[in-house]
Amino acid sequence: MDTPYHHLHAPPYYPPLLPEERPSNAGPPACHRKPFKGFAAILASAIFLLSLVALIINQTQKPLPSQDNIVPTSKPTSFSNPEPRGVAEGVSAKSNSHLLRNIKGSYNWTNAMFTWQRTSFHFQPEKNWMNDPNGPLFYKGWYHLFYQYNPDSAVWGNITWGHAVSTDLIHWLYLPIAMVPDQWYDINGVWTGSATILPNGQIIMLYTGSTDKSVQVQNLAYPADPSDPLLLDWVRYSGNPVLVPPRHIGPKDFRDPTTAWAGPDGKWRLTIGSKIGKTGISLVYQTTDFKTYELLDEYLHAVPGTGMWECVDFYPVAINGSVGLDTSATGPGIKHVLKASLDDTKVDHYAIGTYNPENDKWTPDNPEEDVGIGLKWDYGRNYASKSFYDPYKKRRIVWGWINETDTESDDLEKGWASVQTIPRTVLYDNKTGSNVVQWPVEEIESLRQNSTVFEEVVVEPGSVVPLDIGVATQLDISAEFETELLGSGATEEGYGCSGGAVDRSAMGPFGLLVNAHDSLSELTPIFFRSSNTTNGTNTYFCADETRSSLAPDVFKQVHGSKVPVLQGEKLSMRILVDHSIVESFGQGGRTVITSRIYPTKAIYGAARLFLFNNATGVNVKATLKIWRLNSAFIHPFPLDQI
Repeated sequence: MDTPYHHLHAPPYYPPLLPEERPSNAGPPACHRKPFKGFAAILASAIFLLSLVALIINQTQKPLPSQDNIVPTSKPTSFSNPEPRGVAEGVSAKSNSHLLRNIKGSYNWTNAMFTWQRTSFHFQPEKNWMNDPNGPLFYKGWYHLFYQYNPDSAVWGNITWGHAVSTDLIHWLYLPIAMVPDQWYDINGVWTGSATILPNGQIIMLYTGSTDKSVQVQNLAYPADPSDPLLLDWVRYSGNPVLVPPRHIGPKDFRDPTTAWAGPDGKWRLTIGSKIGKTGISLVYQTTDFKTYELLDEYLHAVPGTGMWECVDFYPVAINGSVGLDTSATGPGIKHVLKASLDDTKVDHYAIGTYNPENDKWTPDNPEEDVGIGLKWDYGRNYASKSFYDPYKKRRIVWGWINETDTESDDLEKGWASVQTIPRTVLYDNKTGSNVVQWPVEEIESLRQNSTVFEEVVVEPGSVVPLDIGVATQLDISAEFETELLGSGATEEGYGCSGGAVDRSAMGPFGLLVNAHDSLSELTPIFFRSSNTTNGTNTYFCADETRSSLAPDVFKQVHGSKVPVLQGEKLSMRILVDHSIVESFGQGGRTVITSRIYPTKAIYGAARLFLFNNATGVNVKATLKIWRLNSAFIHPFPLDQI
């Protein structure tokens, strides 16, 4: 299809984006180009004071009428159990009672609202609870994804291994459950694990089981029929468990074995997360047959103060940033990524460093940005991420669990909970040398339909400009921004993401409002904020959920962090919008933010897209290309046809 091009003229002045007083729609954008040069008036101090007052008032805003004109009312909700689900059983929190304990009621959601929340091209089961991605692999032409799944309910418990396959990582087919908790060594849960494919093609699956005594042990499974490309049936080793907690490790602090890698001596290594006191650690085991193991005296790595490490991931990346590497790759031109999911904070952290295969020790390149105290894998709702090497396209691919921030009662009512991120490729950023870049797999582009281009849209301070693309529920957005300073560019200290899109400074925030209602009563800003400091210019990439929903019983945050911007680079972002999931990639994927949102009004045909500039001292020029995305039509595999 032909791509429409638009040259928008932003009106000279709009009220700034404030917490309570929301600007009205800008109306149809003009059809001629506005010159980038020119100055906008600096806003009066009275408006600034109004924004501060409104920020306080906004904390008590009430729900507005629902999509189908039913006026929501409060219904009683009990949060009597202060401990989140799963903690007593020895895993990270699987409910949000600790986040929502001060909420007095629940929003009266309609079926239409719940139906809209379900995604169209992200992987999620047909119904019920899902959490960590497990054991991904490519085998005989099929990508396999296993996942933590409760077949009986939309809350955590009775954890089995769900299973799905795809030929392109986007169009998934549900398969029967792969493993259920029916042995003494996993009767309390078939928990997270990883796949290793040996040089002869044999698949080794190691996973954590919770025993009849709630002790965490590691178990071995393998396909019952290696000739079956769908890997429908699995056999568990008769000698399970193959690993039990060492004497100095707690019985509930020993979980989530990684994919194994081969050392120079021919032995295989794997690592398992744990803790000693408040020090997060990664234990290393060696094996030749995956049935008997030797625990090494030294840890792969340890970081004091980071608490329990779970869902550890460890793999090589090529310094030239060209292709992904097999997990066993070592040698010149290679760094290693160590990632841990921190049980104490429910955040995935990673660091880049050097692995010594002779002593099985890993050392971070920058100790000040070690695992757990530096870079986050994703600055939003993304936990328990798991990668694998795709030999078919020579790339490393990662998934992450997008967890819910509403109440369990609402999840039970809608009948499902949690989504997986879009699969992302992972490469070393050879431009910065300090981070990886994550990017949606290229196969997502197969869903692209018609596109619209907006060139050099000028957005003046305090302006909100509608982008006329129609319904904005399933989108792939690519945007670049340039700024023109309107003043002296004085030093500003203390600005970042935490104040959200209403926290105005000379050079930000500016960006896009996704899943926004025409009235802007609900909106999710994805934005940049730059500031000149005494140490140079800092740029932040952020996502603000605080106005994403009128529902009070949803945990809403501002996410984000600094993002490296090199000399000569324009500010750029890519955003995938899939109903209630927004995945945002700043500067080519150097900083990534996943948002799970719960709109009540900005749904179906009422979901819109806007540009905004809430800075006080810059004009912003934006160029965008926006694709509508089709559904992936995820459905059960037609097993009766094979």
